[in-house]
Amino acid sequence: MSRAELEEFFLSLGEPKYRSTQVFKAVHERRLVSFEEITDLPKKLRAKLEESAAISRLAVESRYVSTDGTRRYLMKTADGYPVETVFIPTENRDTICFSSQSGCPLKCDFCLTAKLGLLRNLTVGEIVEQVIIVLNDVYGVAGETPHGTNLVGMGAGEPFLNFDNLIAALEIMADEDGLFIVPNRVTVSTAGIVPRIYDLAKLENRPHLAISLSTANDELRDRLMPINKKWDLDELMTAAKEFEGSLRRGERFTFEYVMLGGVNDRDSDANELVRLLEKYQLKKVKINLIPHNGAEQLDYNASTAERVSRFKSLLESNGVDAYVRQPRGRDIYAACGQLAAKSEANSAAMN
Repeated sequence: MSRAELEEFFLSLGEPKYRSTQVFKAVHERRLVSFEEITDLPKKLRAKLEESAAISRLAVESRYVSTDGTRRYLMKTADGYPVETVFIPTENRDTICFSSQSGCPLKCDFCLTAKLGLLRNLTVGEIVEQVIIVLNDVYGVAGETPHGTNLVGMGAGEPFLNFDNLIAALEIMADEDGLFIVPNRVTVSTAGIVPRIYDLAKLENRPHLAISLSTANDELRDRLMPINKKWDLDELMTAAKEFEGSLRRGERFTFEYVMLGGVNDRDSDANELVRLLEKYQLKKVKINLIPHNGAEQLDYNASTAERVSRFKSLLESNGVDAYVRQPRGRDIYAACGQLAAKSEANSAAMN
């Protein structure tokens, strides 16, 4: 619940409004997961809350730890749907990759999550709770994070097909009395739901935007990312240009480009991407090159390191900022495109 919804809830119970602040802080700042733990509430009120509400709706079924420190959590909703969340530690920051849907409806040909199809949208609470569960696992209940937390909406699902719940969850997580993870520390990725890109551009407090592109060719993108048949590259890039116009000084947005060996990683593909950016005069953009994370169910291989390096060099020589995303958690099916509610992993990686 939002702060306003909590106030109304406590008033409906005949309780004073300040109880809403107590409970909000307990759930989001102290990250408590049961009413019994909120000992600054009267016992009678705790009993009333146990009967009429719930704090936790997700259960962790499995937890996998990679050799590189990445953790993948396989959770289940109260009605039995899988939810996956990934914790990625680095020296300077920690990142939590959260899901917005159980499964995904977009059928991107190179993505393992697509094999699940859409099971359902996640609620606001289920989005927020993923982050709380991970923080409590890594740092303990109410434990201090050593250097803050970044969030990426790049787990299972298409965030912009659950737009209202996504934005409501981010507002709750940004609250100073709660997790206090502000939008500037959040990046949300879309495969190209064009109307929601326009909607995001209108928001004053919004996360950073990443658009999954993976080719500058409509014919190939139709095959790789069928959403392109609904909103083609012209519509997508026009929306991207509009979004660029809403950026503040120093802000940029990202195009993500999954590198598929022999499919979209040739010199001609890099040059085509440069021409696409030039056509729409996109300047405040960077390209994230993502080596494909393969799986036996997918008919694609990752580009070689040499090819990725060559592709990056071609972009940079044409004035395009390009970066290579280092894969994390491949051995536990935690890397980009691998989330598919797999309950198995390298047995040595399971904890």
